[in-house]
Amino acid sequence: MPDDMVIVNPRVQHTELSYQAHPLEYIVLGIEGIEILFDQKDHGYTMLKCSDMREDLLSLTKILLQEIDAQSDGFEMICQDLTEVLLVKIVRLTSVSLRVTPPPSKSKECAAAKRYIDENYNEAISLDKLAEIAHVNKYYLSHSFKKEYGSSPIDYMLKRRITEAKALLSSTDYSLIQIAEQLGFGSPAYFSKCFRKVEGISPSGYRCALQQKAAKRSE
Repeated sequence: MPDDMVIVNPRVQHTELSYQAHPLEYIVLGIEGIEILFDQKDHGYTMLKCSDMREDLLSLTKILLQEIDAQSDGFEMICQDLTEVLLVKIVRLTSVSLRVTPPPSKSKECAAAKRYIDENYNEAISLDKLAEIAHVNKYYLSHSFKKEYGSSPIDYMLKRRITEAKALLSSTDYSLIQIAEQLGFGSPAYFSKCFRKVEGISPSGYRCALQQKAAKRSE
């Protein structure tokens, strides 16, 4: 919705869907070194209505993007200061607070593999392919990736696909065949098997449960 701000904390899987009839227009900022604390219990994300401070936030963000594009002398300092002002305004006008987080991962190999999965999760990706991209031995990559992100590269890719599948099941009327093809599963049966493995429920059961919840809310 207009004036919405979505805050997602580090390592929280998420996705965005945009439709041709109503395409999304949004600005994404990635900020290292902090975590946002919400009132609700540990969801890892929240959505804020920012109509009251829309103009301030939009003005600051536009200046920030201009500085990043131009990269004139001293732009890093200006960007740092503008980011701090943005954060202070958000905290001042909402019920969130900030917490300093540990520095990001130093494993460039794992980060490269993760980035490739995030950008190509709907394609056939093997551990050999990821090792080639990361320029390391595949056994080393598998061990390091699991230590860094809590799951193996292939399991991470599966969870990434399932995250996208949940979004499609909840917001489209695509069939299971269409979703399976779009996300790179070999067949609807394999898609259902993987979905149940991760979510503990079949894709059709998940969609049915969402529809029942929506029907109850509309009563």
